[in-house]
Amino acid sequence: MNMYHCYIDLHHEAKALAFSSAVDQWMSYLQERKVINGWRLLRRKLNLASDSCRDFLLEIEFENMTQLDQAFRVLGEKDEEIEKLYANVSALIANSDFGLYRPFPDPERAERMALV
Repeated sequence: MNMYHCYIDLHHEAKALAFSSAVDQWMSYLQERKVINGWRLLRRKLNLASDSCRDFLLEIEFENMTQLDQAFRVLGEKDEEIEKLYANVSALIANSDFGLYRPFPDPERAERMALV
């Protein structure tokens, strides 16, 4: 399992519930297409975070790097529905950072470590 983390701040005029709805529609579409396993949207609570933390955290689960590649291929499709769903999310975002994470130690590394 790989986790794609998106750290997000919205534009000042953007509504958080509108963003949540747009993310739900976009992620549900990707899940229906089977290019993501799951996702969840989190929001910083009580402004309890360091200055480097964004307001929202979107975690997207991928089975493997092939599935991640398939998700990016969907994004590149010339399809009005895809463009609309993606635009509804991205138009509300002012700043974002991304990172790809995996469980550690992963099964492959654990096996190598066990053989040493």
